[in-house]
This record gives sequence, structure tokens and C-alpha cells, in this order.
Amino acid sequence: METRKKQVTVPVEELKIQFEYTEAVRKKLSEIFAGRTPLAYVRTYGCQGNVSDSERIRGMLCAMGFEMTDDDSNADLILFNTCAIREHAEDRVFGNVGALKHNKRRNRDLIIALCGCMMQQPHIAEKIKKSFPYVDLVFGTHVIHKLPEYIFSLLNDRNRIFSIPDEEGVIAEGLPTYRDSGVKAWLPIMYGCNNFCSYCIVPYVRGRERSRESKLIIEEFKELVKQGYKDITLLGQNVNSYGKGLDEDIDFARLLRQINDIEGEFIVRFMTSHPKDCTRELLETMAQCDKVAKHIHLPFQSGNDRVLAAMNRSYTREKYLSLIDYAYELMPDLSVTSDVIVGFPGETEEEFEDTLSLIERVRFTSLFTFIFSARKGTPAAEMEDKYTLREKTARFKRLTDAQEKIAGERNAEMCGKTVRVLAEEIDDKGNVSGRTQGNVIIIFPADKNIIGQFCNVRITECRTWILKGELVQD
Repeated sequence: METRKKQVTVPVEELKIQFEYTEAVRKKLSEIFAGRTPLAYVRTYGCQGNVSDSERIRGMLCAMGFEMTDDDSNADLILFNTCAIREHAEDRVFGNVGALKHNKRRNRDLIIALCGCMMQQPHIAEKIKKSFPYVDLVFGTHVIHKLPEYIFSLLNDRNRIFSIPDEEGVIAEGLPTYRDSGVKAWLPIMYGCNNFCSYCIVPYVRGRERSRESKLIIEEFKELVKQGYKDITLLGQNVNSYGKGLDEDIDFARLLRQINDIEGEFIVRFMTSHPKDCTRELLETMAQCDKVAKHIHLPFQSGNDRVLAAMNRSYTREKYLSLIDYAYELMPDLSVTSDVIVGFPGETEEEFEDTLSLIERVRFTSLFTFIFSARKGTPAAEMEDKYTLREKTARFKRLTDAQEKIAGERNAEMCGKTVRVLAEEIDDKGNVSGRTQGNVIIIFPADKNIIGQFCNVRITECRTWILKGELVQD
């Protein structure tokens, strides 16, 4: 009989203490900023998971008495929520943190805070401590819910705070949320990762997999629908593992069916799926649920079995293609997007050709393409690699050129079709933008009162990455 792990949730008593700190901060801020509301600037780097975390950070800051601003030059608190997925992302953060010393010179009482995956790495936190003395607060991914306590301490004694606990991760329920959009919403259903792909830092900075209780997810989803959100994306490092460790009989396919049964007009998306845990049941659920978008983001990373094994991906090229074939059999118009790494240590020209042949076979709608970036502390960072960046860059261009051709051809096949689209935004020229079920951007002229509504759009022009169309009147 399988032994289930106890759910790791922040105790109610601990959250209550943070709510008390929230009120204490609000009172302190009203004393310090008598006559005006303090401003907070939050900048997010990286994935949708970080975007979701930032929504909760903004929610806590608003509850503490801050007002959000898009201008860091007049902010009283600046917070960067960072990403560690690639070296380039980290370099951007270091450069932007360096520029903040000018903000600190203009306002010596400015609070500068850094959090997120990048900060969860001890060597990064140590670099911040030594090289950026004007940064007041650094905290990791497992203690976001303690932000009120940290802000309260800074307002009272200004001693620098570095909180990077080495934990497997927790879930903090009930945190306030500040969302920018009134149409789209992100909803985390699980956190962390157990896969330990040899190139990936995520399990080390996000902790082990932990799923939220299904009833809490359903309650939050219903509330989002009630508030008018109509495009809701379920988030997790590997949503296909949802439910493991919970004291309830649930998996991701069953959760999707429960969400599909919720009353209201909406479309539900999800990311990211791992091929090793993608089941036929999940694909059948997608096909049978009318509110689930016919789009799946299924990262393959490489088309060669030796490279996949070195990546510790736990599936083969044949397994991946069999999933895709079955998905297309069930949903002929399915949109498949993916991630791929070029230049993994030791990848030969012939192995790279296997990746090219896979994208020709699958015909992805779009790809997120990366040149391998070594992450300190991962096995791949220690692997021998005889290929130069110049060689990898040349391969990268071949890959992106091939995918651009495929994307253009796929979009061309949609010309003349009518698709259901959620109108999301409008520009000053009266052009409305939305996304097809397959997550392709479509632009069409319409009145602003259509924003937030589903409408039918006939596709009239097909470009490589976007579609243009005209509204079809009912």
C-alpha cells in the first residue's frame, strides 16, 4: 500500500502572525509617510510561476499600505523577483541591481529587496551581500509569506536581512493577491519539482513537488470566474504530477474534469507538462472537456535518445512521438508548443539532426529555444563539452529558421477559418488582440466594449507569428 506524504502547508498560526505584522507595517508607514501613500515597484523576471508569486507579493504590499507604481524612480520600495533558469537572466538582474544604487543615493530611506529563484542559491546571495551593500533584503522562494515580518524589521532597525532557508518547500494558502489583468489569471496548483533534469536548477531552488488541495484550487478558480476572469492558466513545474502526496484520490486529469464542470464562460490552460508523466488519460480529458484549450506545452528538449538520457529526462524519442501521435489522433487541430536546448554538453552534429527531424515530424506551433547554459550545482555543469559557442550558435540559427518556416506554414493553413477568441486588449487604433485556443495571437478591428468577451473571428491574413482577422457578427 502506498504511503502518502503529509501535506506541507504553512500553519494558520504562522500566517496569523504575518497578518499581525501586516497591520503593524501599515501603522508604521502611516507615521513615516504622513500625508501620502508610500509607493512600491515590483519587477518580475522569468516564468509564469514567478509572475504568480509577484501577484502575491504585490497583494501583501498593498495590504501593508503600499500603492503600486510602474516607475522605480519615485518608489519607496523596489523589489526584484528573479529568475535562475539561464546565465543571461542572472546577468540582467545583476546589471539592473547595480543601477539601483542611483535610486538609493536619491532616497536613502528606499528599501531595496530581491527574491525568487536566483536568490535561493547561496553563492548568489553571498555575492549580493558583498557586492551590493545598498540591498536591504534578500529572501528565498520558501519564505515569501514572511515578507510583512521582514518589512516591519527594516522599518524599525534597517539592519540588512538575508533569509535563504534550505528547505523542501511549503505552501502558504490565503495570501492576498494583486492581479493586473481583468481577463487573464494565473492559478498555481502545485510547486516544486522532483525530476532533477541534469541541466536544471529548479529542483534546487523551488524544492520538492507539493500539490495544493483540490478543494482550495476549485474554490479559487470559482472566485476568479466570479470576478470576471475568462482565461485561466493552471501552473506547476510539472502539472502532470499533480496530486502525488495528497491525502485525497486525485490526479491532474480528474482535476481538469472538475474545473471543466464549473459553471461559467471561460477557457482553461495549463503549463508545464512533462512527457514522462503525460498520460493517455490526460490527452483524452483534454479532447473531451470543452473548456480546456486544445493546446499543450510539452517540452522535448532533444530529439536524440543519448542526449535525453544524459539530460535525465526519463523518456525516449519514441515515447514522445507516440504521445504526440495519439494527441493529434484525438485532436487533429491541437496546437503543440515545446522547449528545446541546443548545444547540450557533448551533443554531436548527428544528434542535433535528430532534434531537427523531430520538429519537422511534430510541426510545433512555436518553440522556446535555448542554447545550453551551465547552472552551478547541476550535473550538466560538470560535463565535458568539446563544441564551441560559435558552433552551437550556428545550430541554433538552423533550428530557429526551420521552426519559423513551420510556424508560417501552420498559420497559413488557418486562413479563411473562423475561430473563437477572447478579446483581451485594444490599442489606440482600434485593433483588438486575443489568442486562439492554440495560443496564437490574433489581431482584429473592433469596438472597445468587446474586451473581456468571447467572439468569433474570421482569419484573413496569416503571418509567421500572428494572425489577422475580422469580427464575425452573430
